[in-house]
Amino acid sequence: MLARRGPRLALASCVAGAAAAVPFLAAPAALAAPADQVRDSQQWVLNMLDVPAAWMNASGEGVTVAVIDSGVDPGVSDLTGSVIPGGPDLTKLSTPSSNPHWGEHGTWMASIIAGHGHDGGGSGIEGVAPAAKILSIRVIPDKDDPGYAKYDGEQEQTIQNSLATGIRTAVKDGAKVISMSIGYSAPSGAVRAAVQYAYDHNVVLVASSGNSGLDDKRQNNGFAPVSFPAEYPGVIGVGALYRNGTAANFSSNNLSVKVAAPGQAVPAQGRDGLYWTVDGTSPACALVAGVAALIESRYPIITPAQVTEALTSTASNRSSGYNPRTGFGTVNAGAALLAAGKLLAVHQAASPVAASAHFGGGAAAVPAAPVSPRGAGDLVLFSLLAFLALALTLAAALRLRVLRRQRATGTGPPGSPVVPRPPRLGSGPRPGAAGYPSNGYPGAGYPSTGYTVPGSDYGGADDHA
Repeated sequence: MLARRGPRLALASCVAGAAAAVPFLAAPAALAAPADQVRDSQQWVLNMLDVPAAWMNASGEGVTVAVIDSGVDPGVSDLTGSVIPGGPDLTKLSTPSSNPHWGEHGTWMASIIAGHGHDGGGSGIEGVAPAAKILSIRVIPDKDDPGYAKYDGEQEQTIQNSLATGIRTAVKDGAKVISMSIGYSAPSGAVRAAVQYAYDHNVVLVASSGNSGLDDKRQNNGFAPVSFPAEYPGVIGVGALYRNGTAANFSSNNLSVKVAAPGQAVPAQGRDGLYWTVDGTSPACALVAGVAALIESRYPIITPAQVTEALTSTASNRSSGYNPRTGFGTVNAGAALLAAGKLLAVHQAASPVAASAHFGGGAAAVPAAPVSPRGAGDLVLFSLLAFLALALTLAAALRLRVLRRQRATGTGPPGSPVVPRPPRLGSGPRPGAAGYPSNGYPGAGYPSTGYTVPGSDYGGADDHA
């Protein structure tokens, strides 16, 4: 974890509470230690995280870990061939990568994550995920970098925009895990959006939770000040442990801490090729990023949420529940790898029904249509016939309407007879009118004086409407 200076962070080696590094051997010059001594010195770190058990199933192969830091030197012996060429430098500084102070902190972190040793792998640093690839993304200089003074004068927004760009670049370049042993005391909307972008693209984000520890002024809730990006949702914040497994006093106790890992005297290879021991939440973050790479290597389709659940659900904590210094406990790589497999089995279990099975008998059980489907030609023919039938119906209706009108007016086409309308009962001409006999309706069997019924007004001269 890089030490604070105002709202931004910069490397401050050997400063109390900061990410500190000392030569591996107590000597006037940082001479290289014997290879077996290097490997032996890191065994306690690997054992505390139960990494050897995880190596039985994964080594980090096929996974790229983006180390967003001060740069990674690809030429050191324990990282040869593991660093992807062309990693961007987003600091806008002119310090060349050949400068001995370029990428000091970043190279330490990369070796902790993916160091593979040398001389056939039997000597030097063996990282947590030795088969993983490293993508170096430089967003901050080391404190003794020649360009540090210029960087220190940059505006806060410019500094954090570099981090946001670095996160997005890591995603676009195929990283599955992003390790950020850096932090800022102020949040940034650009970084927050970049974090969400990475999370949405199934990238695991790990960050150090800060080295504020017991030396910083406490806030009202009694916690150390938060550190970004560890504080953002979706990021796995990591606290530091002493060699005995207790929380380091320099490790921040804030609610960004999800898990913990060793952060005292963690062996690493420097860009000078020599071996160093590193203190702080920086190496703790790198160790957890390596465990995440093992999980991603074994289960490429796993989601960031499932990786987080695998880590937190299997972490061991000396106290029950949650602790703001160690989160849900010390990471257990072997148990986390097994838990990840169980999570995938639960959430993505294969269906007990074969993919070739059919419900309801399948296509063979569907009866044939009673009438075969009609082609386009039949549709056209039936459409024409329907139109013709409609035209004939309209013509007949129009003709009937004309005839009715002609009859109502007593006119008609030439030569058509006029049929007289029969008189209605009670409304026609009365007896004596022209064309009717005066004595009623004469006819065979009827009296000449009309037909009357006793007690009735019907008939005779008394008929009325």
